[in-house]
Amino acid sequence: MNRDKMLQRLKTKVSEKRFEHSLGVEYTAACMAMVHGADVEKARIAGLLHDCAKGIPTKEKLEKARKNGIFVTKYEEKNPEMLHAKLGAHYARYKYDVHDEEILDAIASHTTGKPAMTLLEKIIFVADYIEPNRKPIKELDEIRKEAFTDLDACVLHILRNTIAYLQTSKEEMDYATQMTYDYYKALE
Repeated sequence: MNRDKMLQRLKTKVSEKRFEHSLGVEYTAACMAMVHGADVEKARIAGLLHDCAKGIPTKEKLEKARKNGIFVTKYEEKNPEMLHAKLGAHYARYKYDVHDEEILDAIASHTTGKPAMTLLEKIIFVADYIEPNRKPIKELDEIRKEAFTDLDACVLHILRNTIAYLQTSKEEMDYATQMTYDYYKALE
């Protein structure tokens, strides 16, 4: 499916605000890919489609994941909103005709990250956090600079901020986030 068709379809599946966010992630991911030597087109597609399942009502996400044979963790059972990443990879394949495993993996892991991420996975994880439409987040200016100078340090910075936020908000944290943090912290 070409980009124009992807845009047309995506625009009907997510809110206007989410669509603008997706365009911002696409743009940011492409810029980061140029700087870090990744495939720009893959970064654009993964950035554009990373939230393509976000518009599915939360109560339906668990049902759709199970129906499509997607592995669901205990955390995701309690927090089905987090399934939008895995469902997004599934939808990218079956609704947007994307068959590149690197793109699909980047979409699937964009919320929590994962240990030993590929370059594209790191780019989408970071681009989702720093894209231009994001409301100001603690240390965002510094994180945006790191995104273009030291990608591993940037990933760790985002994870550190995410964990700190989750600890102060008393929200439960996905184990994948902690595993990802531990991995990148050990590289520091």
